[in-house]
Amino acid sequence: MPVLALSGISKRFGRHTALDDVSLSVEAGEVVAIIGRSGSGKTTLLRCINGLEVPDQGDVFFDDRHVDRSRAGLQALRRHIGIVFQNYNLFPHLSVERNITLGLTEAKGLPLADAKEQARVALRQVGLEDKLAAMPAQLSGGQQQRVAIARSLAMQPRLMLFDEITSALDPELVGEVLRVLEQLASDGMTMLLVTHEIGFARNVANRIVFMHEGRLWEEGPARDTLTAPRTRELQSFLSAVLH
Repeated sequence: MPVLALSGISKRFGRHTALDDVSLSVEAGEVVAIIGRSGSGKTTLLRCINGLEVPDQGDVFFDDRHVDRSRAGLQALRRHIGIVFQNYNLFPHLSVERNITLGLTEAKGLPLADAKEQARVALRQVGLEDKLAAMPAQLSGGQQQRVAIARSLAMQPRLMLFDEITSALDPELVGEVLRVLEQLASDGMTMLLVTHEIGFARNVANRIVFMHEGRLWEEGPARDTLTAPRTRELQSFLSAVLH
């Protein structure tokens, strides 16, 4: 069974339909890249998966279980699904270490010593073990984003969601974050990522999902889909972003 399965997800904000009958599944170890124009529903889809938005219609299944959208159900879900946003959302008054251990001690109830060890391991994964004691303001944007990734990794999720995590970075910092994602993919992490980095998606993702007007418009193997798109809408999108 897939790790994640979405069935007929629709979401409206007033008169605007952000998602229109979206169904999608993600297998364990799969990397799925979601691409599309601004306003096509990509971020809303991730937020519906993680319970930050409640779909108006449709169902979300995780590990073959229907997601219970009670407070307790969503808290349980978020222990297994990590999400990283384009704006790092680090607590500026806390050290790197405490930014990571906070969720482990508060949400998972780990003893502080165990949480510190998991923080160290997660920072090692993103190449920042030497920044345990640093404050966020002492880090570059790329380093802050890598800490945000480490914070999610420390929770030991089964699925990671990434929402345009390089879009707020200066161009010279994008590569260091993409290298972390590439390593996570090679280590077998299941990932669903919204990205405008088409070259990265082609090389790292197993599958491409192209969203258009709130719908899952086209999907397929990454290289095939990006090299020979079937729909005029995806052809037009790729022409715009690659030139």
